[in-house]
Amino acid sequence: MATERQRRAARKNVDKAISASKRKRTIAHLPARTRSALGKQGAAVARRKRTGATAPKTRAELYEIAKRKEVPGRSKMGRDELARAVGER
Repeated sequence: MATERQRRAARKNVDKAISASKRKRTIAHLPARTRSALGKQGAAVARRKRTGATAPKTRAELYEIAKRKEVPGRSKMGRDELARAVGER
């Protein structure tokens, strides 16, 4: 049986680990090249949504289509790979 002090120490360590992982998972910590690509991709999605275009879609939309078509390996695919796999490109 763990003592109260041990439980507090364990909880503190878990909280530290959680907060550290959250801090490092931000766009600010990605390389500039990746940030730039993500920004361009986001802008393109916004532009498509404004104009009412149907394709190409967001990764989430493509993933749902791939799920319906039962494309193998879809969870590890990026947006472009999903688009090719479901025939959007």
